[in-house]
Amino acid sequence: MSVVSARAVTGSGTPPEESAADGGDGAAPLAPRARLLPALGAVYRAQLSRARVARIPLLFVATFQSVGIMVLLRGVVSGGDPAWSVVSGSAVLVVAFVALNLLAQYFGQLRAGGGLDHYATLPVPPAAVVLGAAAAYASFTVPGTVVTAVTGCLLFHLPLAHLWVLVAVVPLSGAALSGLGAVLGLLAPRQELATLGGQLGMSAALLLGVLPAGGMPAPVTWARDLLPSTYGVEALARTFAPHPDWLAVAADLGICAAVGVLSLAVATWAYRRAAVR
Repeated sequence: MSVVSARAVTGSGTPPEESAADGGDGAAPLAPRARLLPALGAVYRAQLSRARVARIPLLFVATFQSVGIMVLLRGVVSGGDPAWSVVSGSAVLVVAFVALNLLAQYFGQLRAGGGLDHYATLPVPPAAVVLGAAAAYASFTVPGTVVTAVTGCLLFHLPLAHLWVLVAVVPLSGAALSGLGAVLGLLAPRQELATLGGQLGMSAALLLGVLPAGGMPAPVTWARDLLPSTYGVEALARTFAPHPDWLAVAADLGICAAVGVLSLAVATWAYRRAAVR
């Protein structure tokens, strides 16, 4: 390009060398990186829209599975603490099926299919991708969890008055289990292992959460304490007592929230690690 044409492009009589000195290399500045909350909202809406189309049959399966487990255990468990554990564990199992199992499979497929490369090119923080997907999958569990809890209360003749605690149990348990599912999907070296990890995690939530803890051996009880969903199950189960211990309920929810923050932080680190490899 000649000097005359270069001056015409810059729109002034300034030589291109001086124009480059004034504006760096003459290239247009990049758009600013998206802030966390707007990016989180965009990812959440996109994931929720996708989940409504692709995950409704699976949500029906998760709800039907939990209700079926309660029906089977109705002939064994009559009431009291075991009934509280069965109903609360079955309700949280819906969250585990979707937020842990399906999210592990989703991130495993995303990593294996190169979908992480697409997200890496977008000017969004890594935390927005992980939190948006986790929030969408956790939100998707709300109808099934409510249906399961109401059905269980009617089946075992438990009070419905304190089911409003699900407003806290579902998002906190969902955050903890979604973070764990994302970690399994992002760190698994193969897609099949991510699927296996998600299914094993859901099985652990089934065996350790739904079955009453009273007769379990000590090693199984320790494993139960390490499962993030246990504290959501315990918080919901305590509300079925004639006089709930609300301090204990708040403590269980606080532990669930702390585990959720930790698991989502690890999931964000795992996303960064997987996106740059």
